[in-house]
Amino acid sequence: QVQLVESGGGLVQAGGSLRLSCAVSGRTFSRYAMAWFRQAPGKDREFVARINWSGGSTIYADSVKGRFAISRDNAKNTVYLQMNSLKPEDTAVYYCNPGLKPYLAYSTSDYWGQGTQVTVSS
Repeated sequence: QVQLVESGGGLVQAGGSLRLSCAVSGRTFSRYAMAWFRQAPGKDREFVARINWSGGSTIYADSVKGRFAISRDNAKNTVYLQMNSLKPEDTAVYYCNPGLKPYLAYSTSDYWGQGTQVTVSS
């Protein structure tokens, strides 16, 4: 069974930084693309960033481009989201999501963790 454990969230002032982590167990992590999503109160869950299985290709939502960086450590079965220049509108619960099929372009799977809360004060 796939398990996802997100961590690293917290309260930070605007302009600050946080690094989120997502530890994955229950599948061969290195074979799957990974993505980060977020959900703010009263809003739908939205895509933030994704990375392919090897770490050689990344894609970002326009709202975070140039401020966030997704990376992965296949030896540690962990994907990261470095968030810089944080804004109050980045406040949300952040979730990681593993891709559906091994070695293929990312598509959303049904595996979700509990998320980690990020709150950015103005």
